[in-house]
Amino acid sequence: MTLFDILERLVSLQMGSFYRHPQLKGLPTTWVQILFYLMRCNGYSNTPAATTEYLGLTKGTVSQSLNKLEREGWIRRENDGKDKRVVHLVLTSKASEVMHSIMQETLQDPWDSLAFSEEQLKTVFLAHLRSMQKNQGARMFGECRFCRFHQSINGHPWCGLTEEPIPMESITLICREFEEPENSCSVSDQNEGKG
Repeated sequence: MTLFDILERLVSLQMGSFYRHPQLKGLPTTWVQILFYLMRCNGYSNTPAATTEYLGLTKGTVSQSLNKLEREGWIRRENDGKDKRVVHLVLTSKASEVMHSIMQETLQDPWDSLAFSEEQLKTVFLAHLRSMQKNQGARMFGECRFCRFHQSINGHPWCGLTEEPIPMESITLICREFEEPENSCSVSDQNEGKG
């Protein structure tokens, strides 16, 4: 098996545990992927376009799935407060509870049994991911707090790109607008700055 085969199988098994979970069983795979993404993305990235882009699916597939998820009470659409053309996709409280519960129940933590630390593996895999994204012209979709636009003003998170405050709970979420800092450091260096 190649490393790619192993990684693909690990992801497949992990996602399979989500699909088979009693609270999601019977939902189409695309729906589960959308719910999983919306649980992890921030307010700049919870739009239909960003969801489509992140998942690499067609607009039609995502649009139909979003309509059905909304009808069945998994998501709701909210108009943007500043730009009426923008619609945000938000998990309902039911969906949020289910997804967080599933994450706690199904995510396995294999790092203790590995010869390398979680941080070492993150550094290597993140470097490879970033290289693939650059080669394919794909957006980075990284954590807000590690973005070159992330700032702190009077001790509060601030986005230098949109010139808006960032809710504290959003700084660890995935952002569509993410760009690596000019002097990008490793994931382990970034994690040392966590507090």
